[in-house]
Amino acid sequence: MKLFYVLFITFFLFQSNAFCQDDNDTAILKVVLTKYFENEKVIVKSRLQLLNLYCNKAPNNEEVNEVISKNDFIKKNAIEIKKQINPQFNESWATNLTSLFNNQNQYLKSKVNDCMEFEAFQKKSNLADDNKERLLIVNKPMYFGKNFCLVRVAIYRNIEHNSGSYILLENINSKWTIKEVLNKWET
Repeated sequence: MKLFYVLFITFFLFQSNAFCQDDNDTAILKVVLTKYFENEKVIVKSRLQLLNLYCNKAPNNEEVNEVISKNDFIKKNAIEIKKQINPQFNESWATNLTSLFNNQNQYLKSKVNDCMEFEAFQKKSNLADDNKERLLIVNKPMYFGKNFCLVRVAIYRNIEHNSGSYILLENINSKWTIKEVLNKWET
C-alpha cells in the first residue's frame, strides 16, 4: 500500500511540474511575441502579415556553449543549461498559442497569424517574390536557477538577411521579463 502512495505522489509531482513548465513556456512565448510583433500592424481586411511564427519549438544545440562562455552569470549555471541541449527534441508551440490567446491577449492575437510550418513559409514567401516574408523561430526555453530562462530567437528570410539572439529572462513576482539580449547576430 505504501508503494502505491509513493508512486501516486511521484506521478502527481511529475504532472504538476509538466503543467507548470507548459505555463512558463506560454508566458515566455507571450514575452517573445510581444517584443517581436510590437511594430507589426494588426491584421484586418486581409492585410498581409509579413512576420510568421514557426510552429515547432526549435531544439537547443551546442550553439548555446558560445553564450555560456561569454556571460559570467550564465557560466555559473552552465551544467543546468547544458542538460537541456537536445537536438532530437520535437514539440510544437500550437498548444501554447491556444492557451495564450484563449479569451485573452486579443490585441497581440490580432498581430500574430497561426503558426506556420517551414515548407508553408517557403511556399508563401516564394509566391510573394518580394523577400519581405519573415519567419520567427523560437527555441525551446531553457530554465535554470529558480527564476531564469534562456531562449534563442531567430528571424529567417529566404534571402541573406537573417538575424537572431539569445534572450535572458527573469521571473520577477510571477512575471517573465527580459533581463538581457545576448549574442546578437545578423547576416
